[in-house]
Amino acid sequence: MDLADVKRRARGEAARRRAAAHERFRDVAKQALAERGLPFPKGPEQAVVSGFFPYKSEISILALLQRLAGEGWVIAMPVVMGEGKPLVFRQWSFGDATVPDVWNIPVPPETAALLLPDVLLVPGLAFDRAGYRLGYGGGFYDRTLDKLRRIKPVVAIGAGYHAQLVDAVPHGVHDVALNFVMTEEETVTCG
Repeated sequence: MDLADVKRRARGEAARRRAAAHERFRDVAKQALAERGLPFPKGPEQAVVSGFFPYKSEISILALLQRLAGEGWVIAMPVVMGEGKPLVFRQWSFGDATVPDVWNIPVPPETAALLLPDVLLVPGLAFDRAGYRLGYGGGFYDRTLDKLRRIKPVVAIGAGYHAQLVDAVPHGVHDVALNFVMTEEETVTCG
């Protein structure tokens, strides 16, 4: 079985695990992340944090983003620009208008400022302690992190339920590792 097949099988099981965790822990988990905050203080070289609007059974990080905005972070949200392309990030604040993207996920409109994030909060189906994540298979975050890290230091933090932590995520040469994984139970320093 090749890596693509292994990942495809892993996605099905990971999606079931995440959905079950979402049903049981959605309210507790989003509050736990917001109360804990990021695993490091905001530094003078860090200004922009990218979040995400929850899709399907993804953990909601909106309460965490509200805390970060109160701490002085500028919030950006990811926008898919097309298949095979890295994400772009548009500025967003609570109360700002959004428009639906191709999957009906809210995104800031084209008139919102483009930003380069210093910190990315990244969704996924599964994560491991080495920092690898299993996404939906489009490679958007891997391409994006690779591109951003060629420009400047960027911290990537997986955000999910504790049930999404697995022993090992199948990964290949194009998969880019995260620096941390945050769950309702712990923050993992990856590596």
